[in-house]
Amino acid sequence: MLEVVVIGAGQAGLSAAYYLARHGLEAERDFVLLDANAGPGGAWRHRWPSLTLGAAHAIHDLPGMKLGASDSHEAASTVVERYYGRYEKTFQLPVHRPVKVQAVQASDAYDPSSPGNRNAPLLVQTNMGDYSARLVINATGTWDKPYWPHYRGLDTFTGRELHTHDFHSAQEFAGQRVLVVGAGTSAVSFLLQLAEAGAQTAWSTRRPPEFTNREFKPDWGRDVEQRVNERTAAGLPPLSVVGVTGLPLTRQYQKGIDAGILSSRGPLQRFTETGAVFSDGSNFAADTILWATGFRAALDHLAPLKLREHGGGIVMDGVKVAREPRVLLVGYGASASTLGASRAGRAAALAAIEMINVAVTH
Repeated sequence: MLEVVVIGAGQAGLSAAYYLARHGLEAERDFVLLDANAGPGGAWRHRWPSLTLGAAHAIHDLPGMKLGASDSHEAASTVVERYYGRYEKTFQLPVHRPVKVQAVQASDAYDPSSPGNRNAPLLVQTNMGDYSARLVINATGTWDKPYWPHYRGLDTFTGRELHTHDFHSAQEFAGQRVLVVGAGTSAVSFLLQLAEAGAQTAWSTRRPPEFTNREFKPDWGRDVEQRVNERTAAGLPPLSVVGVTGLPLTRQYQKGIDAGILSSRGPLQRFTETGAVFSDGSNFAADTILWATGFRAALDHLAPLKLREHGGGIVMDGVKVAREPRVLLVGYGASASTLGASRAGRAAALAAIEMINVAVTH
């Protein structure tokens, strides 16, 4: 039996593995990393080629190794894939890939008051065989779970629909009329790229976009995480970090506002065969709908453990799942962003070490 199985080798998973090794656990003997991707980079390896390092969200350093100077015009996916690959080799973190985790099963009911089953393992079932582990650190993030909203009449729309998850290049929409739905930085980036490529755009948000001049400092970041975590601690589905932070009012964004590109037409009311009707009654004839509506936590493989509350969320005690302390979640809630992923990975590793030590002494 392994001590820990880490599921996911993105920022949070690699951070957790680094701290597990730093505190005495040996890769392959005591813990393994499982990753569904064909190579390093986590979700970054799937980002569209036009998302350059300079245009991407901040790529935070992994513990023990800085990203270092990189070409801001290089695709972020390439930079991160190279960086994470170098990180895995430097710290000898052999990742089993591509391995798809299909389910995590409880082999016995968890009862911390009973020495007989305090150490009962979890069974991690994959397409490449099963693993038995005392603990699971789940770091699967959100990329594999794009959120597609539903609106009245959407099933009658005859144009194309795609999600951030499937976006590759603005050039393929040149000359088209594109409706972008969503209030985050991805939506803003798409609108600017599409306009530059020669598309006619319309922007829909449920609430007016919140652009802010507030400086993004570390203390501010921790405050944001705390506000997001208040929901997860209560068992409510987590809000996006951007929903709390607002959009940074960069010079590029200001130009887009001045040009009328970054001007939301408000919430959607319904769809027709040829486009959208907004809540104010106005119309937009669209060839394509681009859903920049975010992602949800990719936790389907944990369904057998019945972790969710009636409200749809998972009650968290820090990084531990309250219903099942043998499962530690990183990349959930605030740690789903680059803002908190490394810290969450460290917290999960330290919590795992503590629980392992307690189990051994009993």
